[in-house]
This record gives sequence, C-alpha cells and structure tokens, in this order.
Amino acid sequence: MSTSRPERGERNRDSVYIDGRWVASTGRRRDIVSPASLEVIGYAPDGTPADMDQAVAAARRTFDESSWSSLPVTERTRYLQRAGELYADRAGELADLITAEMGSPITFSRNAQGPIAQHILAYFTALGGRFDTEVNRTELSLPATVIRDPVGVVAAIAPWNYPQALLLMKIAPALVAGCTVVAKPSPETAIDGLVLAEIFDAAGLPPGVLNVVPGDREAGEHLISHRDVDRVSFTGSTQAGRRVAEICGRDLRRCTLELGGKSAALILDDADVGATMEGLRDGAFRNSGQTCTNQTRILVPRSRIDEFTDAICDMVSSLVVGDPFDPNTEIGPLVSERQRERVEGYVSVGQDEGAKLAVGGGRPVDLDVGWYVEPVVFTGVDNAMRIAREEIFGPVVCVIPYDGDAEGLAITNDSEYGLAASVWSTDDQRALGVAKRMRTGMVLINGVGGSFDAPFGGFRQSGIGRECGIEGLLAYTEPKQVPLFQSK
Repeated sequence: MSTSRPERGERNRDSVYIDGRWVASTGRRRDIVSPASLEVIGYAPDGTPADMDQAVAAARRTFDESSWSSLPVTERTRYLQRAGELYADRAGELADLITAEMGSPITFSRNAQGPIAQHILAYFTALGGRFDTEVNRTELSLPATVIRDPVGVVAAIAPWNYPQALLLMKIAPALVAGCTVVAKPSPETAIDGLVLAEIFDAAGLPPGVLNVVPGDREAGEHLISHRDVDRVSFTGSTQAGRRVAEICGRDLRRCTLELGGKSAALILDDADVGATMEGLRDGAFRNSGQTCTNQTRILVPRSRIDEFTDAICDMVSSLVVGDPFDPNTEIGPLVSERQRERVEGYVSVGQDEGAKLAVGGGRPVDLDVGWYVEPVVFTGVDNAMRIAREEIFGPVVCVIPYDGDAEGLAITNDSEYGLAASVWSTDDQRALGVAKRMRTGMVLINGVGGSFDAPFGGFRQSGIGRECGIEGLLAYTEPKQVPLFQSK
C-alpha cells in the first residue's frame, strides 16, 4: 500500500521509501525518544526483512532493466547537484532533527553534522564530472581499455552518530558510479534518514535508484545477506563489522567496513600546551565523545607529565555539559541508556585496573533527566589496560606517559585499531616525520587534517577498504579489460 509523502517539518513517519513511492512498512512503529528529555519526539517505521525484500527487488529491477547505469556520469551527477541544493534548503531542519533524535549538541549539528553531509554531496558531484569510466592503457603488452562498470545493488548501512554524513558517504559515490542503493538508517535516527529520502525524491531521482528502509539488526542482517545485493558498505562497531564480514565472506560479496577506533594523540615534548588543549577540546570530545576518530588516548612525554595532566584536567573540567539545544553546550547526553551504562561500566573497569579517576565519571547533579555522564579523565594509565585498548564511545580519555619519540610512536601503534591519530608539536616537519610512521588511516598534525575529499578508513580492526576520495568512488565499480583497437 502506498501512502502520501510526509509534510515538511513533520517528525512522524509511517512509511518507508521503496521504488520511488512511500510504502507502508510491514513492521511496527518505533517511538524515537529524546536522550535529553526522555520524551517521544516522533515515530518511524521499524523495517522488516519483508520490507528489505521489496527494496532490494526494486533496486535489482532498476539496475538490471532501466537506463540508470548506462546514463553518462554527468547526467547522474545532476541528480546529486539538485539534491545538494535541496539539502541546503533543509539543513537547519536536519540539524535540529539530529539533535532531537540522538543528542548531538546543536552548535555541532549546525557546524558539522549538516555541513559535512553537504560537502560530501558537493564533492562527489564534482568528482563525477571528471570521472572517466573508460581509460585506454596503451603501454601494456596488449593495449587495453579498462572499463569501470557499476558494481550493482548496494546495501548502505550507517549508524546514529553521524546519520546524514555517513549515509551520504555511501549513497553519493554509489549513485555516481551507476549503482542502485538500499539504505538502512539506524533506528535511533530513522526520521532524518527518511528526510534524506524525501530530498532525493524531490530531486527527481528515478524510481528504484535509492530505497530507504530504517530497521534494526535483524533487518540489517537480512539485507546484507540478500542474494541480490552485490556490495555492502557498513559503518559501525568492530563487533558488528565482524558479523558483516562473515556473511559477506560466505557469499564472496564485496564489502567496505568502517569500524571502531582507539585513536592516540601523541604530544611531543616541544608541543605548546594552550594550542594542544584547544585542539583536543574538540578532537577528543567531538559529538559528546561519540565519534570513532576521537583522540581518546592522550600520550604525554614523561618530562612534561605534570604540566600537561593539569592542563588536560582543567580543559575537561571546563567542558559545558547540558541541554543539547543550548548553543553553549559542548557535551550533550549519550544516545541511549545502554550507551551510558557502557560508559559507566568502563569508568568502573578503569578504577578496578588501578587508573586514577582524575576528573568526572559521575552523572551531572543538575541534570537528573536524560542520559548524561560527566566527561572523564583517567591518569596513571598503562596502554595494556582495557580502558586504553577498547573503544568506549563516550567522553572518556586516558593520559598515558611515555619516554622519547620512539616509545610514543610504539604506544600509538600498539592497538588493535588503526583509524586515526594526531601529532602535536611546534615543529611541523618533526611532526610530519612521526606521522608518516603511524599505522593508522588518518593522521592530524596540530589538529589540521581530516579531509572528506581524501580516503577515509582504517588499519587492522578499524575496517576494510576506504570511503571518500576517488578510492571511495572506485569501490562501487568493477574494472574489466577489453582489447584496445587503434583507429586506422
């Protein structure tokens, strides 16, 4: 049964988006609860395996039978360009919605959540304009034309912490490549995922090219194991990523996995205290600590341990915890009660391991409603402790002392993860030399870096493959060679 498109600004959603239509879900309705007020702010469908079957069937049929994949790339990018224009028109609404759904501080939502998503759309629109799907290679023993075919039907699964940007990292390059997509937003941020569908629908995207079905883990697992899905792009925890890889490996289905992190901020012995604290204020606590690239292991030279520890504790103590809709708030609530319990559990683990709880760790006394936790600094941490090795995904940092650049670099690289890191120094060339020896997918120097035009992803258990950059686009293609016949 088809239903009408929701009114703009309306938070309640009854339908999923399949084959260019708003379709009643076969699942139940899920209430979306504000993590700050614990009030219901709207509802959305909780998609089912049956919904996913419909969505995959639409995407498969569109890819196999329509002209979408054979359109010139420049024509496909026109839809992205129009979507970008419409997105800009609704950016304020989406920022408010993300803050309401998952508690991202409103200033961060307005300055990062929406703008990053818009940048990704604009980047892949521009990249599509100069992307060659056929390249002649005349230097080969047998000259060939290498053709980049679209991989087919893509399952795009994104979490709740950056719900728009992480979905668009998958949707935008897949559409440029000529694929069709079934996108599964997280249940916690289902409403804004469906608003994204409204934007692409209003941009005139042909039916079946993009299908959006929010759902839980069961629906997601059904999607990634579907025989008509050619590629899976997943962002989430390392534990969930292992399950995705297991399923994809069984069927030899292509996959990109962007998973967890336990990033190190390596402060060199010549670093400026004030500049470093200013950078780590955001770099370690972005999005209330719910960012996979946050620098949560702060490595400090032992020769300056007291100076930097005092500065870190002072900085963290000054972070403003409060209502996520207050523009001054830096740390909002965690996304769910389960997430707060996870963070509080790690606070207990750290103390049991012998680390010193130097700042925070409790619940703010003036915020008796909402899933809040005070930002935390642990000192006296050894890199072998669980709080230094496992991703906590909350506003918790560990201060780890080291002696000399070699040991600092060794501790940085001594991790199951390898998503991001940073180096802090007044000597850029020295910092660059250290950065080149870090085994991680992204390194910031004095807070500079993190381009969404460059490949994003991680080493080791931080994932497989890359998103963004030309690498992110090529992931949605299959190369094939055909003979190159020179014209006479």
